Amino acid sequence: MKPAKHGLRIALAGALCAAGITLATGAAAQSYPTRPVNLIVPFPAGGTTDVLARTLGQELAKSLGQPVIVENKPGAGATLGADYVAKAAPDGYTLLMGAVHHTIATSVYNNLQYDFQKSFAPVTTVALVPNILVVNPKVPAQNVQELLALARKTPGKLTFGSNGVGTGQHLIGAQFQEIGGVSLLHVPYKGSGPLTTDLLGGQIDMSFDTITPVLPHIKSGKLRALAVTTDKRSAALPDVPTMQEAGLKGFNMGTWFGVLAPATTPPDVVARLNADMVKIIQSPDFGKKMAEIGAVPIGDSSAQMAERIKIDTTDYAKLVKQANVVVN
Repeated sequence: MKPAKHGLRIALAGALCAAGITLATGAAAQSYPTRPVNLIVPFPAGGTTDVLARTLGQELAKSLGQPVIVENKPGAGATLGADYVAKAAPDGYTLLMGAVHHTIATSVYNNLQYDFQKSFAPVTTVALVPNILVVNPKVPAQNVQELLALARKTPGKLTFGSNGVGTGQHLIGAQFQEIGGVSLLHVPYKGSGPLTTDLLGGQIDMSFDTITPVLPHIKSGKLRALAVTTDKRSAALPDVPTMQEAGLKGFNMGTWFGVLAPATTPPDVVARLNADMVKIIQSPDFGKKMAEIGAVPIGDSSAQMAERIKIDTTDYAKLVKQANVVVN
C-alpha cells in the first residue's frame, strides 16, 4: 500500500505541476504583449521582404497596442536572420519575416544551425509575389528569345544578380539557364536594395527579383521587363508575358513571404498573432497596398503555412539537385 500511496502522491504532484505550467502559459498569453515586438528581416532595407514587414508591422502595432520594430539582419542567403530568430526566446517578442528562400536554403547550406521545419512556429503567409526577369536597357534584347540568343553567342558573360546563394532568385536563374540552354554568370548580393542599385547602374545585366523593388524602375523605363516567372501574368504588369508564353515551357516559380516565431512559442501567443495578422492582411486597405507593389495578400492559418513550407522544402530540394546549386 505504501508504494501505491507514494506513487499517487507523485502523480498528483506531477499533475498539479503540469496544470500550473499550463495556467502560467495561458496567463502569459493573455497578457501578451507587454513590450515592443521585434520583426526580423533577413535582408537589407529596400527589398520586398523589408517592404512587406514594414507595411504589416505598422498595422500590427495598432492591433497589438505595442510598437513593432523592424530590424534588418542580412547575410548568407537570409539564413543569418533566421538563425537569430531560431535562437531567440520563444515568447512572441522576436519574429521572423521568412520567405521561400528559407525552404531552398535547407538543401543548399550544409551547416545550418537550425531546421526550418522544426525550429519555427509558422504564424501566417503574408503574400505571394511574382518574380520577373528584367534587364538593364543597355542589354540589346527586347524579349526572352532575343536574350537567349544573345546568351548563346556569349556564354558565361551575361550576368544576373540574386539576393544570395540559395535564394529564390538564384534558383530561378538556374532554372532559366537549364530550360533555356544557356550559361549566365551569377552575382550574389545581400538583398534587393544593393542588387537593384547595381542593375540600374549597369554593373550587372539582369535579375529575376520579385516585382516589388523593380516595379517603379520598369514604369520609368530605367529597366526593361521581359517576362514574369509565374504561370499567370501579374496584375501590376498585365502587358508583360509569362516565361511559358515567352517559350520556356513548364516555367512556374514565385516567392511567398510569411511570419514565423521560435518553435516553442506558446500556442496561444501564436494564435493571437495569427488572428491579428490575418485580419490585417485580408483587409481592403492592406489589399490595396499589396496591389501597388505587385503582391497578392494571403493570410492563411498556421497549419496551412506549415504545409506550404513542408511541400516547398521537398520540391525545391529536387530543383536544387537538378540545377546543382551549391555554396562555394
